[in-house]
Parts: sequence; structure tokens; C-alpha cells
Amino acid sequence: MRALYAFMRAITCLNEWVGRITAYLIIPIFFLILTEVFMRYLFDAPAVWTNELSQLIFGVYAIMAGGYLAISNGHVNVDIIHSKFPVRVRALVDVLTSIMFFIFMGALLYFGVSMALESMETWEHSQSAWNPPIWPAKLMIPVATALLLLQGIVKFLKDILTVAGVTLPADLAADSSAPEEHA
Repeated sequence: MRALYAFMRAITCLNEWVGRITAYLIIPIFFLILTEVFMRYLFDAPAVWTNELSQLIFGVYAIMAGGYLAISNGHVNVDIIHSKFPVRVRALVDVLTSIMFFIFMGALLYFGVSMALESMETWEHSQSAWNPPIWPAKLMIPVATALLLLQGIVKFLKDILTVAGVTLPADLAADSSAPEEHA
């Protein structure tokens, strides 16, 4: 069990680290948009590159946060009925429905890798007036997918252990969004 818990902790730690680093991407986005506003309205000279670069950075920002968001179950979830179940029943439902998650993530990983490789082979650029390379942003799609998939595996393992009646260590059992269950 120690090896399994170490694996789960390592993946969660990796996603927390990536999420915290990714959060800082909001700063250059802010300054790029601010630069565009100043250039456009104060100098009447809009910059071609600021909007496109902020969109590329935001794309990376949005996808790289997926694994971090999964740690606290922050993704969109319909839990009108699900939240009323006891913890073990919720975990069982999550185990049974996880097949949809793994199919989607598998497809996203497959097509994301294919798209990223194709983009890297041609050193793809945006075809705009500024024409920046977009292959680095496309490369982040399979990277972010892999991180989210790994965090999904951690969630799946936690759910299986919960269904089996195993009491998880406090650091692995922590889930800020789950309703408390009172005995």
C-alpha cells in the first residue's frame, strides 16, 4: 500500500506544482492586455502581437490547470443526486462512471499527440500578420491531458479504496469540495 500511496502523492504533488506555476501565467496575460489598451487608446497604434500572444498564453493557462483543478474536484460536475449519497456509494458511482472519463481522456491524448506532432513537424505558425509559432501551445495539449489523466487515475484509485472500505491517509483523503458525511 505504501507504494500505491507514494504514487498517488507524487502525481498529486506534480499537478499541484504545475497548477501553481501555471497560475502565474495570468500576469503576462494581464500586462499584454494592458499594453494593447495603452497602445490602442493612448497612442492610436494598436499592436498586432499582444492580442494573439495573450490568447496563446491563455490557452496554455486554461489547459494546464486541469490536473490541478481535479485535485479538489473543481471541474464541472452534476451532483444534485450524487452529493446526497453516502461516501462509499458516491465512490462506487464514480468508479462505474469513470469509464467515460478514461475513454474521453484516451481519445484526447491520442488526437492531441497526433496534432502536436503534426504541428511540430511543420513548425506550425499562426498565419496572422505577426505569425508566431503555435506548435509550443499545441504541444501543451497532450502534456496537459497526460497530467489530467494521471490525476484521474489517482481519483479512480481513491474511489476503489473507498468502496473497499480502506481508510485513506488524511493527506490523500482530503477533498475540499466533498460534502461531509456524518455517522
